[in-house]
Amino acid sequence: MTLPEITTAEQTVLDKALLDALNPLASAMRARATGLPEERMWEADPIGVTLSILTTWKVVDAEVKRLTAIAARTAGSYGASYEQLGAAWGITRQGARKKWPDAIDRSVPAESEPSVIELCGGSAELSRDPSSGGWRWVGQGADGTRDEADNTSHYATKEEAAAHAGAFLREHVAEHG
Repeated sequence: MTLPEITTAEQTVLDKALLDALNPLASAMRARATGLPEERMWEADPIGVTLSILTTWKVVDAEVKRLTAIAARTAGSYGASYEQLGAAWGITRQGARKKWPDAIDRSVPAESEPSVIELCGGSAELSRDPSSGGWRWVGQGADGTRDEADNTSHYATKEEAAAHAGAFLREHVAEHG
């Protein structure tokens, strides 16, 4: 299976964004490991610096795997099949089932079961409102803010409720000092 390719320009932009995101984490991790201030990270032994960057990439790799599993479970909660998950990842249906064994739970019809969205460090639960038959959400942002669809908001589809919950979670990201 072939994955979609990105252009050279897109690769350059992606590389820059990843390195820009990695640098503060690498500096903070190195400072904790050495006891030196973050601004002196690059003055150290080049082997030590590059090994600390490698260690930071390992942390990022683990986080990407965690977020990938969340995305697979979210797609599965909306009714995606292992065949579709595999196609999106460039692997077979069996490979997707092995990679994300808990991504699809077919014990309850996906359309009616509650599901959880995890985004930007927060989470929201989507559920069907028995009185209206519509969908609602209740969430807590990474900054600790809690909110929910108001009593008059019943969304026609799970996807619509998820979009509103996702917008709330994106607005309530934890501040890092």
